[in-house]
Amino acid sequence: MGRGLIPPIEDYLGRRARVYGGEKAILVDVVPPGADGEDRWAELCALATTAGVDVRGRVVQHRSRPDPGTFVGRGKAEEIRAQARVDGADTLIVGSEISPAQARNLEEATGLKVVDRSQLILDIFAQRAGTKEAALAVELAQLEYLLPRLRGWGQALTDPGGGIGTSGPGETRLEQGRRAIRRRIQAVRRELRKAAQDRAVQQARRRREGPPEIAIVGYTNSGKSTLFNRLTGCDVLVEDKLFATLDTRVRRVALPGGEALLTDTVGFIRDLPHELVPAFRASLGAVRDAAALLLVLDAASPAALDHLRVVREVVAEVVGPDRVPPPTLHVLNKLDLVEIPEELARLDALRLEAVPHVVVSARRGDNMVALWDALCALLPPRRRLPEVAPR
Repeated sequence: MGRGLIPPIEDYLGRRARVYGGEKAILVDVVPPGADGEDRWAELCALATTAGVDVRGRVVQHRSRPDPGTFVGRGKAEEIRAQARVDGADTLIVGSEISPAQARNLEEATGLKVVDRSQLILDIFAQRAGTKEAALAVELAQLEYLLPRLRGWGQALTDPGGGIGTSGPGETRLEQGRRAIRRRIQAVRRELRKAAQDRAVQQARRRREGPPEIAIVGYTNSGKSTLFNRLTGCDVLVEDKLFATLDTRVRRVALPGGEALLTDTVGFIRDLPHELVPAFRASLGAVRDAAALLLVLDAASPAALDHLRVVREVVAEVVGPDRVPPPTLHVLNKLDLVEIPEELARLDALRLEAVPHVVVSARRGDNMVALWDALCALLPPRRRLPEVAPR
């Protein structure tokens, strides 16, 4: 490897490496006694599938708090090792963020590559980032997440020699790698600051000279991109996967007598790795200055109310405590999937909220005229759009 290049970070992590797709995994999580947690399990499985992982099974450990040594306890770790041999699994995906020590102990106890939920989300972002700025933001998040987790792996990482620029004789290659990674972190931060400044100039120009901006926000996989396509006539990627959209997309909606800019943003998720929060804030700058928000909810999801709470919390954090969030229209999407009585009851619960809302099916195009009418009524008078639905 040439001087100054960063070694593959997996060289310092033993078996604990990134998710590249194609892994055969067992999912594991700790659930308090009596708790259901099915929504968390479904989301973890969806995350793994999005990352290209073949899920072979799952293991539940019922206990009030995770084991400080191996997260699941030694007995359960042995059970996982045995199940992995039967299922042909090579990876263990943990449904919570675990400490470096827990990861190391769990690796040794199970013989599997161990990836926690935060690392899984980071790797999904790395796989799906579509612009240079998004790729830089994800790279920075990965490096900051993995740096404190680097560790030596036997004597193979020991460099007995010293030299100029080292900390003295006997400095390990691990220590050299840490310094190289810190230098890369600083370089990425500089590139991101420049990209953020360029984007701020472009956004300020749009706000001064352009039409009103309407931002679409919502929990991941709620149908935001499908709604964006329906309203703009574009063909943005739509997949039944989490984080199908990572990069902010802006399209001009041409209407008789006026125009608007419609922005499709990255989906939110509960317990977002804190390393990714700055990347989210950067990509959600449109939310702070939008004339209105379309808050999209999957009305067919059992966790719709929990998703609504998460989205509101993220919007409040992005806007900041000193500003009032833009007027918001709640879009209860996926009406075409709401059929059974339990789902209708849940939809009624969402409708009870004293906020402007409309029920639609972005996939089928149901109630698009009602959505546009409601949005026009929500906009400030000087920025209202013609009350005509987009084609």
